[in-house]
Amino acid sequence: MTEALTRTDHRRTRELIERRRAEASALLSTDAARAALALHGTPLLLLDPEKVRRQYRRLTDALPFVRFHYAVKALAHDAVIAALDDAGCGFDVATGDELGVLVRRGVDPARVIHTHPVKKPAEIAAALDAGVRTFVIDNEVELEKFAGAPSDVRLLVRLAYRSPHAKSDLSSKFGVGAFEAAALVATALGRGIRVAGFSFHVGSQLDDPARFATAVAETLSLMDELEYRFATRFEVLDIGGGFPAAYETPTASIDDIAALLRPLLAPRVGSLDIIAEPGRVLVADAMTLVTSVVGIAERGDGRWYYLDDGVYGSYSNVVAEDVHPLVLAEKELRSGPSDAATHRWATLGGPTCDSSDVVAREVLLPDLAVGDLVVSPTMGAYTAVTATRFNGRALTPIAVMARGLTTGEVTAVGASDPRAVSIV
Repeated sequence: MTEALTRTDHRRTRELIERRRAEASALLSTDAARAALALHGTPLLLLDPEKVRRQYRRLTDALPFVRFHYAVKALAHDAVIAALDDAGCGFDVATGDELGVLVRRGVDPARVIHTHPVKKPAEIAAALDAGVRTFVIDNEVELEKFAGAPSDVRLLVRLAYRSPHAKSDLSSKFGVGAFEAAALVATALGRGIRVAGFSFHVGSQLDDPARFATAVAETLSLMDELEYRFATRFEVLDIGGGFPAAYETPTASIDDIAALLRPLLAPRVGSLDIIAEPGRVLVADAMTLVTSVVGIAERGDGRWYYLDDGVYGSYSNVVAEDVHPLVLAEKELRSGPSDAATHRWATLGGPTCDSSDVVAREVLLPDLAVGDLVVSPTMGAYTAVTATRFNGRALTPIAVMARGLTTGEVTAVGASDPRAVSIV
């Protein structure tokens, strides 16, 4: 059985890589991508908002009774915000700055939730003034910050569920257990502060559909128990985010996770406002990074290729999240994979002076020369937003690929993000 599973896993991985190759090849063959690279060189991020719209449709088709709020922190780009706003998606913010992006766009504050469990009083006041009414808390100090808040404010108590298989187990920093949650509800009732329901986040990039289902089931059970104990009614269940994206290996799909959640959530439709905060799953596939080889060296551990983007830049997700995007040689996207016998195992280094700036090790690549392009798909989430300007390097610009309204051709368009590229 194990050997059969391994063969299946290898087959699925090969299929994923070939699909990524085909997608990257198609993207780089467009006039828009070629024009962007000719005008701006590398490194360059290519963003396709249509892929964001498609992912949103997949989510709403899979869980039609869930109201989705895009986690702006994943990629706070105006083209992404615009695509999801037009599609009717809500938004999840964690800071006043993220809220400002939405306010400038003119997003209805009724579609915005603020889910950071710890906030400055001034930030709460600003969000309330802007019209936000749903907030998350996980301790008594935060609860007290909402004393005297408008009566239509909805507070959600953040629960903690350990998920050791997630890339980021968020329960180590935020959330409470059932006992502490009950105490918070009791305190809120005593203070006349409204607790409307509960939220949780099973962890970022969690490839474990059963963990999502368990968290939902346990939360619903807790809500039923506390409603009976305190003779109160809860209105909101926030099932968080964490839906995974496939980087170098396949992961559970939206449909895989939804198949386990639907039987649990469907009976609550009408009695609960069920919401979610997806980020990565909406934008990861929508952006592709193109870098170029700037140096080559033979070292004790083999060949090194030095790229013009690295872990202090767009590849920040490698360090921050321990995800490993595919690295594809552009020359093979054009001509097809070359003879594997001519490939070499290589280390890919970033452009900074820091020796920890290593994108990947033991990558099998064809012989590359200075100036050759290297392509990484699935670079939409937690890349541009976590990049730095270490060594004074500029942030990698973003070229927006969008479909013309009349011709259907792909063109590069501008966006309000200061790093966006306009091609006229």
